[in-house]
Amino acid sequence: MREYLSKRAAQVPVSGIGEFFAIANSRPQVISLAVGEPDFDTPWHIIDEATYAMKHSRTHYVDMKGLRTLREAICEYQQRRFGLSFRPEEVLVTVGASEAIDLIMRTIIDPGDEVIVLSPCYVAYAPAIILAGGKVVTIELQSENDFKLTYDQLNQVITPKTKAIILNYPSNPTGAIMTKSDYEPLINLIKDRHLMVISDEIYAELTYDHPHCSIASFAAIKEQVILVSGYSKAYAMTGWRVGYIIADEQLIKPMAQIHEYTIMCPTSFSQYGALEATRNGDHDIMEMKSEFERRRNYVVNRIKEMGLACRMPQGAFYVFFDIRPTGLNSYDFALKLVKEYDVAVVPGSAFGNSGEGFVRISYASAISELKAALDRIEMMIKSLIAD
Repeated sequence: MREYLSKRAAQVPVSGIGEFFAIANSRPQVISLAVGEPDFDTPWHIIDEATYAMKHSRTHYVDMKGLRTLREAICEYQQRRFGLSFRPEEVLVTVGASEAIDLIMRTIIDPGDEVIVLSPCYVAYAPAIILAGGKVVTIELQSENDFKLTYDQLNQVITPKTKAIILNYPSNPTGAIMTKSDYEPLINLIKDRHLMVISDEIYAELTYDHPHCSIASFAAIKEQVILVSGYSKAYAMTGWRVGYIIADEQLIKPMAQIHEYTIMCPTSFSQYGALEATRNGDHDIMEMKSEFERRRNYVVNRIKEMGLACRMPQGAFYVFFDIRPTGLNSYDFALKLVKEYDVAVVPGSAFGNSGEGFVRISYASAISELKAALDRIEMMIKSLIAD
């Protein structure tokens, strides 16, 4: 039946995350550190608000751009937390950040347009570009530079066909961040070359040693920035599927039209839950973030004790560590680990060529599970290095 596939669909690769997640699900004894999902339950005050909405028949279509009250609250939240000023007309509520990325690509990309992605990167970016008819151009980031983007790296790949660049800081899979001083050398280049910047800030709330800096905070390029965020990671609301796009109103309008034809609107009562989270969830973020930080420190220290290089992630809830001393490539390492030691991780190669030699583990699991998984990882590493 492959002859019926479109050329674009045929180019979409199998997700490396999905492959190992499926193996883990088929074997109940496996400890899975493969998926980026908080182990916390959604806070009860958020659930209560959504339940109240359902009980009071707030279960119908709402404004296709999202509840007006939610868009207003998002603007207030961005100002309160990150010092960013937006209007509700510049906000579009989406079915998670995943729909947001796809929607942006379909709105701004013409066939042949080039979109820069940073490798290693989240697995969904390249497929979204391909399905929109664009061309993926990759910048391979270096662990020696903490997986940060530099002026020279960006300048070298920009061509007359370059339409946009996707940034994801804090990063999945590396946990890297960009500070204000890291961004500053890039701003004039982005402005002068008229690049659109898609800034995926889904992990913005989860930074540990430095405050989050949004590239949208630079006034010189604010109109060129499309900010993506949502509720899955910071509020433990993965199944609620609520995200949002913030962009210039002239971009939001056509995005909203495409969104209306394909989605109509995100689930109404999920939006009421998101509204409660936005207004009254800051303390939930701080509690979960504190626990993530404790887990981060534990995991990094354990990996270093095994004799492997591991940079301290500054954001998100992932550790991206170097397994090259074992003599295995990242895929074979992950496959051996899940089949022989019952621990699921994601090979770094799933996130791009520059992820080879690394594996990603999520520390969004309880300390007890992390300890058990790391004990097994240590057994495997000792056996490999001894051999």
